[in-house]
Amino acid sequence: MRLTVLVDNQAARNLRAEWGLSIFIEADNHRILFDVGASDLFLANAARLKINFLELDYLVLSHGHWDHTWGLEGLLKLYLTPGLPLERRPTLIAHPLALLPKFRNNGTGYGSLVHESILERHFQNNLCKEPLWLTDHLVYLGEIERKIEREQVMGKTIISGVLTDDYLWDDTALVYKHRQGLVIITGCSHSGICNIVSQAQKICREERVLDIVGGFHLLNQDPGRLQETVFFFKNLNPGQLHPGHCTDLDSKAALRQVAMVKELATGLQLNYD
Repeated sequence: MRLTVLVDNQAARNLRAEWGLSIFIEADNHRILFDVGASDLFLANAARLKINFLELDYLVLSHGHWDHTWGLEGLLKLYLTPGLPLERRPTLIAHPLALLPKFRNNGTGYGSLVHESILERHFQNNLCKEPLWLTDHLVYLGEIERKIEREQVMGKTIISGVLTDDYLWDDTALVYKHRQGLVIITGCSHSGICNIVSQAQKICREERVLDIVGGFHLLNQDPGRLQETVFFFKNLNPGQLHPGHCTDLDSKAALRQVAMVKELATGLQLNYD
């Protein structure tokens, strides 16, 4: 499997960065796009890296926030311009709540700009809560069971016409089952990075973790909660970590006490042979 970071908060290789995340995955002769960042920047970076999205098999959304979904408009334009037949467009995989409206507490919207009804005209949508194997080794985790870390409310959402607290049940991740352990690919980890790891181990029936790549949602953390996370990773003893996007410097430094922490940046390529 090979991962190419198309968008992160910092950049390398003369590419550009923005607050957001997008990762291109090649696994088992399949091509998967995980999140689309906050704009069409992922398309520009992909073009410079000579990545062709006209041959994409899956589009996976980690959750419905702006910094992971606002690039959808650019992707739609890409597919409509050459008139790519529907049967050659990727299958969109996401939680059923991912494309619902989302609002900050001050009322500003920060959910997907493209409604589900529009996306289903242009993609083969598969919105599901359950785990879904995309290839022989790559699995979409579905709704994350939250046993270790507490639930967190982040703004509001509208479900069945009712404005309600948003616990971000749509937040999920991908996992590649490598012979040396699991490679976990996260968006923001709103559901809790420890919960995500535990679910990955359960679904894949594998305790070893080779790498975790993406956002850990460790920003301005309460010291006690950060220490609990560090203790979890000490016991986990992962091969390495690539925290980025929504992971601050203090959290990376704390994790570095118990694991090999490496930089994540736009343009980074990771190979797991």
